[in-house]
Amino acid sequence: VQLQASGGGSVQAGGSLRLSCAASGCTFSTYSMAWFRQDSGKEREVVAVIHWSGVSTYYADSVKGRFITSRDNAKNTVYLQMNSLKPEDTAVYYCAAARSWSSKRYGVDGYDYWGQGTQVTVSS
Repeated sequence: VQLQASGGGSVQAGGSLRLSCAASGCTFSTYSMAWFRQDSGKEREVVAVIHWSGVSTYYADSVKGRFITSRDNAKNTVYLQMNSLKPEDTAVYYCAAARSWSSKRYGVDGYDYWGQGTQVTVSS
């Protein structure tokens, strides 16, 4: 399974970015997906999670109401629309895939495959 994240960049506070993560080598429609982020010196934290069906989602409190995750199973791609960006959103963003929808889905241990990360920088 390979995950290729893209769409990161630099933006001013209040701006928007859309991340994409394309999957290959798996039956994408059976994998739950997540976005994590990691800033230097900090632990990797979950940002958003989406069930394989797309019906159920979860957002960290820090991004709730600003970020939206979605997926297109026909395109083997998951998205993270990030609006009203803040400087504290600056981090490397990773997509991750899990074969199961488990109780561990809010942490790094819940995922089997990881993308390479894409940098998001928000300036004030």
